[in-house]
Amino acid sequence: MGSEPETTAPRLEAAVGALLRLGVAAAAAIVLAGAVLYLSEFGSRPLQYHTFRGEPASLTTVPGIVVRAARLDSRGIVQLGLLVLIATPVARVLFSLFVFGAGRDRAYVWVTLTVLAVLLYSLLASHA
Repeated sequence: MGSEPETTAPRLEAAVGALLRLGVAAAAAIVLAGAVLYLSEFGSRPLQYHTFRGEPASLTTVPGIVVRAARLDSRGIVQLGLLVLIATPVARVLFSLFVFGAGRDRAYVWVTLTVLAVLLYSLLASHA
């Protein structure tokens, strides 16, 4: 029993590392696909710096981004990749919460819940 934390810690670190690598690689692949599509559509158009055009409202919400990405809209795909990148650390915290909960490690569960609350607050408070 005394060697259990020593053997599970490296496995946990490896799993978390794999999760983070997978999330970043997926986000990069999605953004790259969207960028290639965007450049194939709009790359030859002349730039117009005299008029500022912000993001359309449909690219400022998660449902709007998902809908536009599903329609293979290049800007929606790039935004989806950024959402995946933002979701990667949240997934890491959720994974850790699951592991600590399964191991009945209450102290780490509370610390991880606190980290999750701070992450979610920082993501959601900007819309309030």
